[in-house]
Amino acid sequence: MKGLKENQYIHRIAKDMIQWMPLAKFEGEVIVVDHDEQIAEAIQYLNRQKVVGVDTESRPSFTRGVHYPTALVQISTEERCYLFRLTHIGMPQPLADFFANSSICKVGLAFRDDINGLRRRRDFKPRNCIDLQSMVGKYGILDLGLQKMFAICFGKKISKSQQLTNWENSHLTPEQARYASTDAWATLLIYKDLKATQPLPHKEAEALRLADLEQQRLHQQEVLAAREADKHTT
Repeated sequence: MKGLKENQYIHRIAKDMIQWMPLAKFEGEVIVVDHDEQIAEAIQYLNRQKVVGVDTESRPSFTRGVHYPTALVQISTEERCYLFRLTHIGMPQPLADFFANSSICKVGLAFRDDINGLRRRRDFKPRNCIDLQSMVGKYGILDLGLQKMFAICFGKKISKSQQLTNWENSHLTPEQARYASTDAWATLLIYKDLKATQPLPHKEAEALRLADLEQQRLHQQEVLAAREADKHTT
């Protein structure tokens, strides 16, 4: 397609390659929204955007069957990220209206789960919400995790060190705030990079996907065969 850069993405990347990459993090303005009087200004800014990156966080559960409500929703541009602390302000109507606004593209990862978590706090009809996992296959990217996608696109790593911290604490630490902002910002950067890149021809992308599925199937067979062999030797 005219005006798009050549597609040079690798299909998959190993974790041990990522650990040697330079660290990337959001360096823009981080604004924590934890009082009702902050909501209007935040939504006013976000409503002026064409596309934003979104992520959510919940208190981690270490007990099977126990799940906690969404504690935080992060909405980022390239310059500014708002952290809405839903444990403090609930799911305000203006924020629900933002996710229902079809004129603003909201980009996330495994976005259905995030949206469903938000809708459990206040129902809305999501519009123009794009999941990166539904996009990357068209570009030959087969890894579906945020850290690996970012590494494939930019040759840099994003930290996951704060992932299992308590997002319901009375105050977010600077490390939590920076981590949360980086994830939302990273989804936005990946989306923009993909949109500026030539997608693969459909047949080529589909062939890659099927070959990858077959490789995974063969690997699973090898693992099961090795387990069976271990049983007979012990």
